[in-house]
This record gives sequence, C-alpha cells and structure tokens, in this order.
Amino acid sequence: MARNIQSLERAAAMLRLLAGGERRLGLSDIASSLGLAKGTAHGILRTLQQEGFVEQDDASGRYQLGAELLRLGTTYLDVHELRARALVWTDDLARSSGESVYLGVLHQQGVLIVHHVFRPDDSRQVLEIGAMQPLHSTALGKVLSAYDPVAHSEVLEGHRKAFTDRTICELDEFEGVLDITRARGFAADIEETWEGVASVAAPIHDRRRMPVGAVGITGAVERVCRDGGEVRPELIAAVRDCARAVSRDLGAARF
Repeated sequence: MARNIQSLERAAAMLRLLAGGERRLGLSDIASSLGLAKGTAHGILRTLQQEGFVEQDDASGRYQLGAELLRLGTTYLDVHELRARALVWTDDLARSSGESVYLGVLHQQGVLIVHHVFRPDDSRQVLEIGAMQPLHSTALGKVLSAYDPVAHSEVLEGHRKAFTDRTICELDEFEGVLDITRARGFAADIEETWEGVASVAAPIHDRRRMPVGAVGITGAVERVCRDGGEVRPELIAAVRDCARAVSRDLGAARF
C-alpha cells in the first residue's frame, strides 16, 4: 500500500485551517493548531507563499489564502456555471421524457455526475450527484470520449471493464462507436453498463465550441427503447434539443 506524503498532508491541513475561522492567522497560531514545530510550519508556509497559495500581510505578518487557489478553482466554477445554465433545460427534459436526467463532466478517468433530475413519478429514487460513471460503457461517457480529446485519451489508456455481455471493450470496435457518435451527434447505452437499463446522451459545448459536458436520460429498456431495440427517436431528439439549449446559454453558436 502506498504511503501518503506527510509534507503534502500538512500543507493541505494548513490550507483548510486558513480557509476556516479567522481571516488571517499568525505562525504561532498555525503551528499550535496543527501540532507542528514553528520551523516546520514556517517552511511549509514559505513554499505555499512562493506558489501563490498563501499570502502574508506585510503589516501584521499573518497569513491568509492566496489568489492562486482562486485560479485553480475556476474548473469547479465552470462546472457550477454549467449546472446553473442547465437547471431549467434538464427539468424540462425530465418532464417531457418521463425519465431521469443526468449532467456529467470528465473527471479523472470517468464521468462525474454534477446534476441529477429525478424521474417525474412517485417511485423511490436515490440522488446520484457526485457519483462516477465509466467512460466506455455509458452514453454520457461515450459522448465525452467522442468529443473531448482528453477523455478520449483517458478511455483508451484505462481499463475497459465488461459490465454486461453487451459492453464494448475491444479498442477497434469502441473507436467505431465513437465515430458513429460524432456522426450522429449522440450516444446510446443499451444494457452495456446495467442490465435492463438504457440511456442516451448528447454533448454540451461552450462559446469556444469546446466540449464541457454531456446531458442524457436513463431509464428502463422497455421505456427508452422501441421493440426493435433502438432508442426511441423522440427521446433522442429531446436530449439533443436540451444539449443545444444549454450550449446556447453557454455562448455556443447554433449547431
């Protein structure tokens, strides 16, 4: 089992300490709160200060969080903007489709669910915000892999696990699926991740035409698909319309 790096743990604890309580803390306060020697605490603070994560007030000598943390946090701010822009449209999609709606973004080697709208019925459901889905077998993941070069690299380098006998794991076949996804503008998952469950998703772009996420619906195969096994065309159209609407709200040109 890999060991944690103590200096990084201490730096993280220091940042959390500065993020809560008083706005500025002195060296003695920080050292005593974390159980560190002053020299150790000062060395960590000096390094964090050089990297812009911590700032020192010239007058008092006290420390506070630095502006570099704000810059690094813009990724999460972008996610919050995406979610905020998608709220109305995903609610409408849930109502019109009668199915659960998911908004996902690339995170590490998977899809992070950042918004989830329940299926509009009285059934018992579990909120899945913060859950992770695989890139290679879900509709959301296929869309991100098709349109986002980083996601594409992640899914090719990662392990493509077979969740059901329908999961596509072979590289050549999977690349063919991504080609079809780009050509059609959407991706489907019919019992590739969970037995009896199907989903369809489409990409969301920002003002630079960069893929920033994917939106899709998920439900029972018998509701989402026709008798022939294909996703119902009206659901595909609804998902694509939702993705376009969110993209336009993010500043993307019509497409």
